Amino acid sequence: MSGKKPMMSEALKTEIAKELGFYDTVQREGWGGISSKDAGNMVKRALEIAEQGLNKSK
Repeated sequence: MSGKKPMMSEALKTEIAKELGFYDTVQREGWGGISSKDAGNMVKRALEIAEQGLNKSK
């Protein structure tokens, strides 16, 4: 293990995977089983959520 702190919580990753429709793959194969496209879409969605949170606090 590298000792790096995860950037996204497990709960947030799960929520986004369910929203984007690939959580079944995560359940079967783990996070390493998702495609790079799905991983990119997950990061994009996480950034959108973070941006929305910042806009609400203004």
